[in-house]
Amino acid sequence: MSNGGFNDREKGFEAKYQHDQETQFKVTARRNKLLGLWAAEKMGLSGADADAYAKEVVIADFEEAGDDDVLRKVFGDLTGKGVGVDEKAVRKEMDALMATAHQQITSES
Repeated sequence: MSNGGFNDREKGFEAKYQHDQETQFKVTARRNKLLGLWAAEKMGLSGADADAYAKEVVIADFEEAGDDDVLRKVFGDLTGKGVGVDEKAVRKEMDALMATAHQQITSES
């Protein structure tokens, strides 16, 4: 293989990796928005208030790596509002919404 072919192949892998990372970021952000809307409904929020809360959940994900920051925010807010839900139920909803978000993002691409 010529050096040019190797470089082209390497650039192709880099481009795919970057695309995959961007897609994963979009999927996670969409999942967080959907989770925020789900939690907002449980807390009796609707319309602009629900949308604003969903944005707070998306922003919360930038506090630390992983999902713990989002889980902590949503679970804390739900329990703070007296919503009878446990951490396991929130995690289960997060997992289900990840699949939904993935389907939505990949169908939009």
